[in-house]
Amino acid sequence: MNINRYIDHTILKPTTTLDDIKTLCMQCVEFDFAAACVPPLYVKLAKQFLGATNTKIATVIGFPFGYSAIEAKVAETVLAIVDGADELDVVINICAIKNNDWEYLEKEIAHLLYIIREKKKVIKVIIESGILLEDEIVKCCQLYGRYGVDFMKTSTGYAEKGATVAAVKLMRENLPANIQIKASGGIRTFTFAKELIDAGATRIGASASVGIVNESKAAEASS
Repeated sequence: MNINRYIDHTILKPTTTLDDIKTLCMQCVEFDFAAACVPPLYVKLAKQFLGATNTKIATVIGFPFGYSAIEAKVAETVLAIVDGADELDVVINICAIKNNDWEYLEKEIAHLLYIIREKKKVIKVIIESGILLEDEIVKCCQLYGRYGVDFMKTSTGYAEKGATVAAVKLMRENLPANIQIKASGGIRTFTFAKELIDAGATRIGASASVGIVNESKAAEASS
């Protein structure tokens, strides 16, 4: 399998430097990853480094905790698109889920989707599955499935629990077939990445991307 085309090669540390972004983008060019996921500050720079390659530019909105005001997320989204982002990984308001305030979440996604669809960009909705109850995950699938987002994404990587096979399976069982799943958070090996893909993920968010690809090649060579 061409595991590289499943991967969003990611660096989102608060200490990320210009050199880190350059290295990430050069690896994206070398390995032909699906996307480079960078902090909003570096979207313009990533666009310069990646140019006309196949690798898309992704960035995060409301990251990592999701409790920014809707207006703040809208502003972040607009700026990210202006700077050249192709894909927006948006952390939903987890506080609203825990308050059972689905009306707020519906308002939030409606505002964001209006902008993202108008500009023909991709939205990945991060639900932070590791800190949600199964019932909350199912309700998220129902809400964002109804709105027709492009992806639902398991995790930011900042919660105590990241992607799991069980969460991906649960999402796949409760989402419309046209909505894809991005698994992220703690994915450091090809073996785990493949388990998540087999469970229904079509995109993998990882910082250990080069190691995952090399492990995949080694596995193919020994089979």
